[in-house]
Amino acid sequence: MGVWELLLVGLVILLGLCGVLVPGVPGSWLVWAAILWWALKDPQPVAWAVLVGATVVLFVSQVVRWALPPRRLLVCDATRRMALYAGTGAFLGFFLVPVLGAIPGFLGGIYLSERLRLGHPGAARASLRATMRAGGSGILVELFTCLLVLGAWLGAVLWG
Repeated sequence: MGVWELLLVGLVILLGLCGVLVPGVPGSWLVWAAILWWALKDPQPVAWAVLVGATVVLFVSQVVRWALPPRRLLVCDATRRMALYAGTGAFLGFFLVPVLGAIPGFLGGIYLSERLRLGHPGAARASLRATMRAGGSGILVELFTCLLVLGAWLGAVLWG
């Protein structure tokens, strides 16, 4: 597979990551479709292993999300800016503290957004708790899973 095709697959994966943060956009499906496309265009054992692994973890994440409360983020005043901060924090955290850094990065992004908006640390912590109860945990599960798939794909492309 050529460099341009790999960049296009990576772009679709990033689009899927952004789609996780936007209600109504099938973010995890875009990530899975990009991995499927890559595996079909580059039929090597590592590509198929990443596809099977991605399919399993994305399925498990959907099951976990169904067990969590539904998305009611409008109730807790979730804004696009909050989603941008949370997504950026998770993405940076995923690479700064490999894999597990996405969770504190996501929470830190929400906290920072609310701290800047509300101005008081106590109010920002309360808003973070309300956001996570109102469906932020489901978004975190889906985003974390998509980041895991991205990491597996990057590992396979760079070292496979």
